[in-house]
Amino acid sequence: MDFNLSEEHLMIRDAARDFAKAELLEGVIERDNEQRFPKEEVKKMGELGFLGMMASPEYGGGGMDTLSYVLAMEEISKIDASASVVMSVNNSLVCWGLDTYGTPEQKEKYLSKLTTGESIGAFCLSEPEAGSDATSQRTTAIDKGDHYVINGTKNWITNGGTSDFYLVIAQTDREKKHKGINAFIVEKGWEGFEIGPKEDKLGIRGSDTHSLIFNDVKVPKENRIGEDGFGFKFAMKTLAGGRIGIAAQALGIAAGAYELAKKYSKERKAFGTEIMNHQAIAFKLADMHTSIEAARMLVYRAARDKDNHENYDLSGAMAKLYASQVAMDVTVEAVQVHGGNGFVKEYHVERLMRDAKITQIYEGTSEIQKIVISRAILKD
Repeated sequence: MDFNLSEEHLMIRDAARDFAKAELLEGVIERDNEQRFPKEEVKKMGELGFLGMMASPEYGGGGMDTLSYVLAMEEISKIDASASVVMSVNNSLVCWGLDTYGTPEQKEKYLSKLTTGESIGAFCLSEPEAGSDATSQRTTAIDKGDHYVINGTKNWITNGGTSDFYLVIAQTDREKKHKGINAFIVEKGWEGFEIGPKEDKLGIRGSDTHSLIFNDVKVPKENRIGEDGFGFKFAMKTLAGGRIGIAAQALGIAAGAYELAKKYSKERKAFGTEIMNHQAIAFKLADMHTSIEAARMLVYRAARDKDNHENYDLSGAMAKLYASQVAMDVTVEAVQVHGGNGFVKEYHVERLMRDAKITQIYEGTSEIQKIVISRAILKD
């Protein structure tokens, strides 16, 4: 498979790299310490087109392919995974979901604001007892004729406090099980819609993660996405693409940590020479580089499958599974290469190590990816 990048792809990658270094690097440690959402930085990301890269130009999107998106995700994630997860959710889950399955009216009203960064979106699936098990939705949406009434709680919602629009998955008819699930567009500020306290997280601390509470929230019928009962399929299709974005984020975290470790190994001296000249360090860097390159090929493969309109469930799951493990392995080794300095915030690698862990959890845990993969390879 040919993964040579076109001139356009290289321009997008370089633009994302330049933005990350110029706009995200300064202050990234402080934002992590203070759990501060990168509001101004995200606004600039929207102005540059990074928040609606794959969406239709008719609604303000970039009309780009998935490979362009993962290239940009990798570069942003090298510097600030909190900013990149905002980008991931807005692109992969919210904009893509609306662009692919929304009505023209929904796209005009919501998508056109999300693609430019004028508004931010959130994807609301997980619940206290329904994380990876999307069929066990406790949040209900009762059909009242011209509107639905939503009640329930959603947990661990990225962009939970800063979003303007929320794609909410809820159960309308329990007897129909997964065929009784629907997806709705809910606006911040609607009566009965409450945002819970911000979670105090191990990593991606600049990203705001909240629980959301719905108490008799009235949602107009025209805000349902797709036909009645389409919600489960909508969630699964959207999450499948989301895994590719998270795989790219994991890849970027790993690559960022590797680049820092490599640079440090050329500067730090021990026993009379730069530590890169010691086989113990050189072999670590060799392993890190090899695993990152393997992960990159899996991520590119999944992106190509999606762009070629092929089934990307398997390739996306493999990319997410492997890249997230590489992110953990490489960041741990990057801390080790830095020695005592790796334990200090100013060298960045300890933050990348903390950020890496979440890539094994959201968009389905590593165990869920193994279920997806095993079912795909054993069905014949």
